Amino acid sequence: MAQLRGQGSYGIGAQNPFQGNNDDFKGDSSSPLDAIREQTSKIEDALDTLSEPIKPYLPAIGRFLIVVTFIEDAIRIITQWNDQLLYLHDYRHIPNGITHIFLIVNVIAMVSCSTLVIIRKHSEYAVGGLIGVVVTQALGYGLIFDLNFFLRNLSVMGGLFMVLSDSWIRKSKAFAGLPQLEEKDRKMYFQLAGRVLLIFLFIGFVFSGEWSTWRIIVSLIGLVACVMVVVGFKTKFSSTLLVVILSIFNILVNNFWTLHEHHPHKDFAKYDFFQILSIVGGLLLLVNAGPGQFSIDEKKKVY
Repeated sequence: MAQLRGQGSYGIGAQNPFQGNNDDFKGDSSSPLDAIREQTSKIEDALDTLSEPIKPYLPAIGRFLIVVTFIEDAIRIITQWNDQLLYLHDYRHIPNGITHIFLIVNVIAMVSCSTLVIIRKHSEYAVGGLIGVVVTQALGYGLIFDLNFFLRNLSVMGGLFMVLSDSWIRKSKAFAGLPQLEEKDRKMYFQLAGRVLLIFLFIGFVFSGEWSTWRIIVSLIGLVACVMVVVGFKTKFSSTLLVVILSIFNILVNNFWTLHEHHPHKDFAKYDFFQILSIVGGLLLLVNAGPGQFSIDEKKKVY
């Protein structure tokens, strides 16, 4: 996202009633995977009970959090207009007229596309516009080769893909007919891409910063949860675990509201805070919609 830091800114498968429970045919033997599944199922049941009051609002909360980093970025450009122009002209050597057009187009795209995502209208165009903003800002601010920026924005795009798959899920419920098959296929692929991309933020977190005992423990737990998200195993549990880890980390580390207005790290912390909120929003959509057909969870239902 645009940021002045001296370096710029950025389906649910039905079970066959005749097949019974697979566990009935396994005898007394149980694999470690079954043991994990049993324990996480209990936790998921508890989470379902606790989250019952907010379940209807999860999709709306998720969509808002996904685009909040774009909204904050648009506000940042407007409030730091002269500084942004100065950076683009003096450090990026972009001609004056083009710098104005670049910033204006970015602000309009971020505000309009974020609004469309929140109200769930024209999701394909809105997501395409926001992905375009990510790419153009990476080029415009010279951060295309910044690994941390790259990983974070992959995660943001993963959240945007979850917005697309969520919109297609709702369309398939509303309409019937032949086109539904094509949309169902797109939904499956975007659900897969979305959940894979979402975990890149955590990978960036693991390989950056100073190591400590608590960081090693959190990293190991988080990496296991990331693998579970990617393969679609106990996705609701693993996604919720990542939401908790990232939210606690965000509040403890990126608490920009505690810093003085002119503190040199305030903009860094604010930028990181809202980007992590966007990834949390994508994970909430994953919790709500599920991993899709390309997952262990879905295969377990079918077989």
